[in-house]
Amino acid sequence: MSSVTLTSLGLVFTDGTVGLENIDLSIADGEFIALVGPSGTGNTTQLRAIAGFLAPTSGSIHLGDTLVAGGADAGQNRLVAPEKRGLGMVFQQHAVWPHWNVARNIAYPLRLAGVAKAEREERVAEVMRLVGLTGFQKRNPTTLSGGQRQRVALARAIVGRPRVLLLDEALSALDEPLRDALRLELQTLTRSIGLTVVHVTHDRDEALALADRVVVLDGGRIQQIGTPPELVSSPVSPGVAQFLSDATVFDGVYGATGFAAIGHPCAVEFAAVEANGVTGHGTIAVLPDDVTLHPADNGAGTVTSSLYGRAGNDVIVDWSGVALRCRVPGRRPLVGERVDVVVRRAMFYSATGVDASMPSMYS
Repeated sequence: MSSVTLTSLGLVFTDGTVGLENIDLSIADGEFIALVGPSGTGNTTQLRAIAGFLAPTSGSIHLGDTLVAGGADAGQNRLVAPEKRGLGMVFQQHAVWPHWNVARNIAYPLRLAGVAKAEREERVAEVMRLVGLTGFQKRNPTTLSGGQRQRVALARAIVGRPRVLLLDEALSALDEPLRDALRLELQTLTRSIGLTVVHVTHDRDEALALADRVVVLDGGRIQQIGTPPELVSSPVSPGVAQFLSDATVFDGVYGATGFAAIGHPCAVEFAAVEANGVTGHGTIAVLPDDVTLHPADNGAGTVTSSLYGRAGNDVIVDWSGVALRCRVPGRRPLVGERVDVVVRRAMFYSATGVDASMPSMYS
């Protein structure tokens, strides 16, 4: 197994598009990292740079103590081929070869490496047990379910005992509840063998459920790195709060009595706003779990959408022209119902405290 270190990593495509900019990320040996962000923000680009499919234009990538890409600033300018990096990779489309049986599909990396037949058979049997495919050695892949074929792809990726496992939307093609079941199995498997994992996904819940830390990217730059609880409870920007937690944002002014939104009757009391002593112009982000709704015939809000959820009903309220997202436990509000809105907690982000050079998911 191995750590992964990206230092000042940058990548500019031939058409001048910036794919990555000044990426600094250290992934510990055995850590599970998820890369998330809106489409086109650099997650897959970063994964492919680690894999060796894309060459960085600045900075460096180390696997353990080995420089595998970049290092031009130190006079090395190294680029190790993907097949020489000792990585395992699973894609969204599992790419299992239909003309080979399951065991031969899984053994392919070992055959390329020249591993003797007896050892190949032993290691294939071992990983098949790990991924729950014992007894499937002779099966034709076309007779397998989608989840079983993805297990074959995962077994093939780890049979060579990779330094790092890379997952590129590896579960997104599967239907629920199979996808949920494989998430649990993937977490158990990677923890049991101590794999270092870098997982790109557009599923926010999947990232938060699986990862030790989540990296939020936008515009090719890192916006925030943290544990799932840190990211959900303390997003560093309105954009991160919006992307990860469906927060509603308001521009306005925060002062001694609280926050007053510009162009909206929203007023949040001083005690409900977390501002760390900062006042002035800025933005508040209101998380769905921090809103309480009270039925009221003359309430300022009108329920426009109400979806049942096991952890709480997902409700959208038209609050004087703003679509306010709420998570409501217990009774499910009715569409068209009038409600009073109480914001129990909001996070304030000062306009003067924002780094203007940073791209933002919020505008």
